[in-house]
Amino acid sequence: MNQRPRRNRRTPALRNMVRETRLTVDNLIYPLFLVDGKKIKNEVKSLPGNYRWSLDLLLTEIEACMKLGLRSFILFPAVKESLKDKKATYSYSSKNFYLKAATAIKKRFPECCLISDVAMDPYSSDGHDGLVKKGIIVNDPTLPILGKMAVAQARAGFDLIGPSDMMDGRIGYIRQALDKAGFTDTGIMSYCAKYASAFYGPFRDALDSAPKAGDKKTYQMDPANKREALIEANLDIAEGADFLMVKPAIHYLDVIHLLHENTDLPIAAYQVSGECAMLVAAAQKGWLDFDQAMPEALLSIRRAGADVILTYFAKDWAMNHA
Repeated sequence: MNQRPRRNRRTPALRNMVRETRLTVDNLIYPLFLVDGKKIKNEVKSLPGNYRWSLDLLLTEIEACMKLGLRSFILFPAVKESLKDKKATYSYSSKNFYLKAATAIKKRFPECCLISDVAMDPYSSDGHDGLVKKGIIVNDPTLPILGKMAVAQARAGFDLIGPSDMMDGRIGYIRQALDKAGFTDTGIMSYCAKYASAFYGPFRDALDSAPKAGDKKTYQMDPANKREALIEANLDIAEGADFLMVKPAIHYLDVIHLLHENTDLPIAAYQVSGECAMLVAAAQKGWLDFDQAMPEALLSIRRAGADVILTYFAKDWAMNHA
């Protein structure tokens, strides 16, 4: 045989030399859950190893991550029911602990990249990403609320705004709102292809943000559809997005690859809570080796075409590769 592919696999040095896909800590974004209060570190039972943090302890956690080289974080707030209303007014209130926390984090760690979450569900008494009127999630009346939220987050210091709501036209509306408010340098990481997935359960446990009635299938994408993701991508690009995100990741590698091959913007992929929880549970049962399976899962997302990966394993990976 003239060609023997095994020759290039013979030693670690040879395998490293011809490795096609490389994953570094710079490709990772660490999702963090924030609660109001002090000295709070409560584990999310359905997502072991992840916690709801109060700001004082979260600052210590971020410092530890920064020492490992992990510099990008996305924050999600767990908001008390008493602060929620139908129009999510607390989302842009000057009293919002989430906004105050962002300012404190950027003051302490100006070199970090801080990404926000723009959607009504953490602040809505209905638990939906859009405004609910007579049982229907209405699109256009939601946009001004998202715009106010985005501007408030930019003012608080977030580097990237993360619209996760999947309302039509929200990227363009938010881009205009940010520019009008003077935040032309604040980027938008659009949840471009966010699917109505069954794998969000632990996340909703962490934030107590499940819908009070109905589901999210009228605005999140049908898991059966792939080409539709290109429609969403092209619209978001035209409206001014800076990143395109696919969510979930492991179960949508084909969609990640599709956007990577057909668009020029950086592609983000969110390895969601359920995807991570499955791996952790299998490892706890002894069915998988976590230290081998976790990096392989992340590498598969990177190989599919993701430039950045949002994952609850970001710190674990950084610790193992420091």
